[in-house]
Amino acid sequence: MLKMLFKPIRGLFRLVLALLILFEEWGWAPLQRAMAWIGQLPVLRQLEALIQRLPPYAALLVFFLPGLLLLPVKLLALWFISIGRAGLGVAVIVLAKVIGTAIVARIFALTQPALMSLPWFARLYLRWSAWKEQLLAWIRASAAWRLARAIKLRLRRVLRRSSSSSGAA
Repeated sequence: MLKMLFKPIRGLFRLVLALLILFEEWGWAPLQRAMAWIGQLPVLRQLEALIQRLPPYAALLVFFLPGLLLLPVKLLALWFISIGRAGLGVAVIVLAKVIGTAIVARIFALTQPALMSLPWFARLYLRWSAWKEQLLAWIRASAAWRLARAIKLRLRRVLRRSSSSSGAA
């Protein structure tokens, strides 16, 4: 009986987690490129060079710093929600998530060599990557994912045809 109760909860938890990971995956590369472009500014270029030279445990601290710094912002968002400003609270959370993902993506790119020199971090990272890929494969194999992908491709074809026919006129 208890097992039957946990199965739907576990599935829901897995789905929510997969959607969060998909959001991160969707934004990781483009946001990291945007941060690399911003990082070309002279002051930031010097800061990035400093971050790249950090020893492993200092790099680990810098890697986790954005998450800690965004915690008060997320608490502020929850406060907005608690006082009835749900839209503002959700907007703050989404904005913090996007900005946090951009910063963490860039910092990870800068600190990855140092972090991977820590054997325990490298093992955890490899486990995380394998688990994440399994979770994403599970989502991509779902009927909902395949349907959404088919709709997206069909919509893209329709838009492409309509833009090419309007360009010919």
